[in-house]
Amino acid sequence: MDNLREQFSQIYDEYIEKIYRFVYLKVNSQEIAEDITSKVFMRGWESYQKKGFEIENPRAFLYQIARNSVVDFYRERGRANTVSSEFLPEMIDSGDDVYEKAVLNADISIVKASIQKLKQEHQDIIIWHYLDDMPIAEIAKMTGKPAGTVRVMLHRGLKELKQIIQES
Repeated sequence: MDNLREQFSQIYDEYIEKIYRFVYLKVNSQEIAEDITSKVFMRGWESYQKKGFEIENPRAFLYQIARNSVVDFYRERGRANTVSSEFLPEMIDSGDDVYEKAVLNADISIVKASIQKLKQEHQDIIIWHYLDDMPIAEIAKMTGKPAGTVRVMLHRGLKELKQIIQES
């Protein structure tokens, strides 16, 4: 049991921030994201205790639990999925002047609002690929789709995002 606990503890340490960020981008609330993330890891731990070494890809396993948990949250709330990018890493250099910071913040706000308008699948793939630096092959494995399909979905999502931003 201690060995399983240690293994899951390492998995937790490795993925807690990524899972939290993923959930936060979906629910746009720190408190709700914390609650859902804790439930993700509780469910993950319960399954891990039962399956143990049978879980081949802990990352995909946790992201699937997170996706399902977000869907459950919105079903319970009866709300449409929204995505916030407020958790995007700060891209502002402290040496920038106030005007440049204001322009950059305005651009980030436009991207945040635009991401909310994308299909759920495109949101997930863009977040995983660009925020979590996840390779296409791993996204394909997680989603059960061929890598070529994931590339096309990423391309279409980005094209749609660009169009939405241009219309804003």
